[in-house]
Amino acid sequence: MMTKRCGGKGAARGFARRIFLLALCIVGASRAAAQEAAAPAAETPSSHHMHHHQMDGGDGAFHRSFDGAENWAKEFDAAERDAWQKPQEVLEALKIGESAIVADIGAGTGYFATRIARLAPEGRVYAVDVEPDMARYLGERAKREGLPNLVPVLAQSDNPSLPQPVDLALVVDTFHHIGHRVAYFTRLKSSLKDDARLVIIDFKADSPNGPPPEHRIAPEKAVQELAEAGFTLVEQPSFLPRQYLLVFRKSAP
Repeated sequence: MMTKRCGGKGAARGFARRIFLLALCIVGASRAAAQEAAAPAAETPSSHHMHHHQMDGGDGAFHRSFDGAENWAKEFDAAERDAWQKPQEVLEALKIGESAIVADIGAGTGYFATRIARLAPEGRVYAVDVEPDMARYLGERAKREGLPNLVPVLAQSDNPSLPQPVDLALVVDTFHHIGHRVAYFTRLKSSLKDDARLVIIDFKADSPNGPPPEHRIAPEKAVQELAEAGFTLVEQPSFLPRQYLLVFRKSAP
């Protein structure tokens, strides 16, 4: 009888132990689930882009707010950018004269516009942007760096609003932000001199920089759209590692 009672107590203790361990597992799992729900989701590159970008129904552009110019300047004008943007090589390839009239469309904080202004001291550089804070920043930077020939232009999304015809229109990392591109560049033709050049620099599909891959524009598509707008590809240098560079002139009538 003693043996039987001892066995009953042992079985009861074993059952109680199993119940206790099961309860601990349930409590632990509940706490982990609660912590996971409370913790913010890790922000992946694509979720970051989706938060700050949105497609505008049907215009083919990838829209993003670029307010807070001083903060963007830390990225746009970072010294590390020079290694892949190669501004010196780009400007040497474009052979900009000292009296050239140039439009930098999508000028941002002036990465290219300030460099061009120094190359063309007798000319004029229109630093074009649709973001009011960028236009403000560009004006202040021009004064700060002693560049009276750099003129900020606050443009409309469908019109660069250039004050006069230019010798060169440069569009760097901005082509994918422009909506209704065929109509936009058709309109731009009236602001280009007869022998002017249009230069497009934008991100390749495999570039680690730039918009999400699904919003990048292949060079073939850019050439097609600009042909519809009345431009002919005349040159395609290949020295940029992360971007394509396309040089156009107005097509013959």
